[in-house]
Amino acid sequence: MDFAVELILVFVLLTDMTLLGTGRLATSIWLSAVQGMALGVLPLLVAEHEITLRLVVFAAVVFTLKGIVFPRLLSRAARMADVKHEVEPIVGYSASILIGLVIVILSAWVGAAFPLPIAHLPVSPVLLPTALATILSGLFLIVSRRTALTQVVGYLVLENGIYILGAALAQEEPFLVEMGVLLDVFVAVFVMGIAIFHISREFDHIDVDQLTSLKD
Repeated sequence: MDFAVELILVFVLLTDMTLLGTGRLATSIWLSAVQGMALGVLPLLVAEHEITLRLVVFAAVVFTLKGIVFPRLLSRAARMADVKHEVEPIVGYSASILIGLVIVILSAWVGAAFPLPIAHLPVSPVLLPTALATILSGLFLIVSRRTALTQVVGYLVLENGIYILGAALAQEEPFLVEMGVLLDVFVAVFVMGIAIFHISREFDHIDVDQLTSLKD
């Protein structure tokens, strides 16, 4: 189980770095989908005792939303907006990868200096650094990209990092709280998809940098 958890966490870090270095929107959406699918099984692998029905239902919901529903919504919005590439990101892709490496190193240092205060749970030492690196990578995608859809992908990556921390505590959290978090994310992505569609229909682009220059 520990090896499987660490394998998933390393895979998440690799997808984070790949997302920072790609400009193809379809690739970004696909990577966020694969990352979501991998994280969907994480609560089952970090379970302290036997796997309960609650954990199975939670994992199935997460797998479906993160791996299927969210990517389909984003792909549909991309087709409607006719957007395939990120155009002229604020930070270039090579520089983004270098910044991603700095993020991973910083997250590893923070994870070693501030371990999770839950010694009774079998938490991998890679979990906290991966969660922090994923959160920071998502934030970086949001602030360094101009296309609204890429920023939505960054939002999903950020939420995946938060989810990694929550998955380690899945036995301690109320089920309704877990479902509430996923519902919030679902509503946010759904609303963002609708907004992106209407913006592209009115202005023929979804470059948020150009939208800041709009006047009355």
